[in-house]
Amino acid sequence: MTPSTPVIHVVDDDESLRTAVMRLLHAAGYEVRSHASVGEFLLARQPDTPGCLVLDVQMPGPSGLDLQEAFCQRHDALPIIFLTGHGDIPTSVRAMKAGAVDFLTKPVERPVLLKAVRDALARDEQGRKDREREGTLRARLEALTPRERAVFTLVTAGKANKQIAAELGTSERTVKAHRAQVMEKLRVTSLAELVHVADRLRPHLPTP
Repeated sequence: MTPSTPVIHVVDDDESLRTAVMRLLHAAGYEVRSHASVGEFLLARQPDTPGCLVLDVQMPGPSGLDLQEAFCQRHDALPIIFLTGHGDIPTSVRAMKAGAVDFLTKPVERPVLLKAVRDALARDEQGRKDREREGTLRARLEALTPRERAVFTLVTAGKANKQIAAELGTSERTVKAHRAQVMEKLRVTSLAELVHVADRLRPHLPTP
């Protein structure tokens, strides 16, 4: 297994179920890890490893829903597929609203589980790309001077150079120069791209 190989974590207190699901996933070519409880999974997990969870709802100790709730607070949470023999509509609705990829009942058909796993891994890959992109953008944002950041915030709020110059107590020429520097440092070539970057970085920008 290479560091970038996705790992499917099967978390269930039913050993026979874990074994069956692991065999199914191994046969499909996946790397799989088995855990008898939420605590066991948390102790064994390597946060930088991509993958997903096939997670039971009801287990001794913290439940699958407890783990999902805790994961919602983390930026590096793995996508969750619930696989349970105790499913009901309120529980499934709660799980899906909290971001579960799927809510499946035991016994699960092979094609159904494999599709859910493919969807979960695709979501995890996209999430990692998005976080990497955001990290790069935040690093570029940090390279802006305080005045450049102010111009960036005002430009992407829809204000014209003349309005920005008046608000900052400077000339339009200076605003244009700052604007050019902002676009160069953020590596964008149009106002539309600049606005897109601002949308991604909104929590890290001052209020205009």
